[in-house]
Formats: sequence, C-alpha cells, structure tokens
Amino acid sequence: MANLSLEIVTPQAKVFSGEIKSVNLPGGQSPFQVLTNHAPVVSSLVNGNLKIENMDGSINLYETSNGFVELANNKVSVVVESAKLV
Repeated sequence: MANLSLEIVTPQAKVFSGEIKSVNLPGGQSPFQVLTNHAPVVSSLVNGNLKIENMDGSINLYETSNGFVELANNKVSVVVESAKLV
C-alpha cells in the first residue's frame, strides 16, 4: 500500500512535511477528508481547521487561512496564507 504524504506551505515557511494516515481539510465548498489512494483533487480552502492523523495515530491540528490544495498520486500539497499549530 502506498503512503500518503503531506506538505503545508505558507509564504513564510514550510509548516509541515511528512507521511500521514489522513488529513481533513476546510474545502471551499465543504470540509473533506483525504485518505491513501484518493482521486486527484484541486480545491480552494477557506479559513478553518486542518486536522492531520499521523502514522502513529497522533493528531496535529492547524488553524489555517485561505489557500488551496492539490492532491495527486498520494501527494497532498497545501498552500495557505497562514497556518498555526493549535
């Protein structure tokens, strides 16, 4: 089974980079979850919470601003104006 990798980037820095089990995102139309082998997606993101389930089962929660996400081949790229670990 392929691993899901996530990268969160702001104009100031790379906030997160690593392999994860899943991520919940504040999509422009509605929140959605990404798991391994998800179909390709490009979506806008709104202000909200981005929840990461790490490989060890722990959770990281980020408060994020507007941006977008691109998902292809188990690689999730999130670009937002700001992301703060909650």
